[in-house]
Amino acid sequence: MRYKHVCIEAFGYALPPQVVTSSAIEDKLATLYNKLKLPFGRLEMMSGIKERRFWEPQTRPSDASSLAGKDALQKSKVDPSEIEVLLHTSVCRDMLEPASACFVHQGLGLPKDVMVYDLSNACLGFLNGMVNLANMIELGQVKRGLIVAGESSRQLVESTIDNLLNMPNPTRDSIKEAFASLTIGSGACAVVLSHESVTKFGHRLVGGAVQCASEFNHLCRGNAGNMSTDSETLLQEGCKLARQTWAKTREILGWTNDMVSRVFCHQVGSAHRRLLFQTLELESKKDFSTLEFLGNTGSVALPITMAIGTEQSPPEKGDKIALLGIGSGLNCLMLGVQW
Repeated sequence: MRYKHVCIEAFGYALPPQVVTSSAIEDKLATLYNKLKLPFGRLEMMSGIKERRFWEPQTRPSDASSLAGKDALQKSKVDPSEIEVLLHTSVCRDMLEPASACFVHQGLGLPKDVMVYDLSNACLGFLNGMVNLANMIELGQVKRGLIVAGESSRQLVESTIDNLLNMPNPTRDSIKEAFASLTIGSGACAVVLSHESVTKFGHRLVGGAVQCASEFNHLCRGNAGNMSTDSETLLQEGCKLARQTWAKTREILGWTNDMVSRVFCHQVGSAHRRLLFQTLELESKKDFSTLEFLGNTGSVALPITMAIGTEQSPPEKGDKIALLGIGSGLNCLMLGVQW
């Protein structure tokens, strides 16, 4: 993928109000921990995640997405009437039908002639949405569009705790598959993309590459109330796929590792972060991390990390920024941005 005319205008995001610490989760699992003689503090020690956040119980994914969408429109200085495409890209959806994007469309007061639909691909959904919209902009079909995502982890984390406590004959090995579910957090993010002819900021999306390894589709499977993950194999195979994708991305963009000024990647855990940067031979100091206080927020993880990272430390004009996305399946999508 190469783009000549696509620009990132601005990111928007919203953080849930309720902070849930890893120690609070372990307190709820105290009976199980004591039974298996598990050391308290292991959840944060193994993942690097100190806390994650929950929305209020009745908050729908579209409610969260709408908050982030409104923020992105304000920051981009784009009027809602100028939006031509709206994509809702999170794992979480309000319901199977209609598309969650319909509720966001109504909530933001977007025009009637907007193309509105959901796009979901595990933790890669948001980046896939950026590619879909970028393709339309590059082809000259639209001038501006909005991508949103709202993830909610409350149901998964709480049901995982209940399932673990009600497990008839738990062992240390039997709870491994549930560990990743306890690292999931909530959040919302959005981004406005535009054609270069109408851009206000000129941050260019220059292209990227994709790779998949669908033979590993069994490593992470789940629904709203239950998820089973082979974390160790997922880590190893995911980083192998990332190596292949990063090599292809550099070839397409004509980049070298030394050219990259900033890196934003999917937020899984501290072990994943270390192995990923080691595998790709990238300097970890170029990275920005949110996993410590947000956990793994699914499709929101990478874009909200970029949103917060560029807000706290704005890139210099011309900086080359790598977006390193990976999701269960296994699928990998990496994009390059020139600020």
